[in-house]
Amino acid sequence: MSSNRPYLIRALYEWLVDNDKTPYLMVNAGYAGAVVPRRFVDDGRIVLNLAPSAISGLELGNEWIGFSARFDGAAEDILIPPGAVMGIYAKENGQGMLFPDEEVTSDEDTEDEPDPSKPGKRPSLKVVK
Repeated sequence: MSSNRPYLIRALYEWLVDNDKTPYLMVNAGYAGAVVPRRFVDDGRIVLNLAPSAISGLELGNEWIGFSARFDGAAEDILIPPGAVMGIYAKENGQGMLFPDEEVTSDEDTEDEPDPSKPGKRPSLKVVK
């Protein structure tokens, strides 16, 4: 089953914007694939303002969160895997959600691969008329 994190991020983002709050995204900057401005990383994480007026081209996908933002006057493209998101919350009152660390495992990846320590079963075929 796929992660519910991208769906929750999208829902919370929409909820915060609909209620005129400023959505902040807390990101684990050390997560594999996270492209964030390193000079603003503090203690391994960065908090990004996702207000529609602060960013452009926001895409909240299942595999990636992407947008463009200005840092010290220079535009930068941000790319974040949803697994790197530690939380999304309102700047004004802190309402939102923090996420637990996501384990990098996949049921789909292990189901089809045979375990080399176990003897394999032979496939059985049946004639259907």
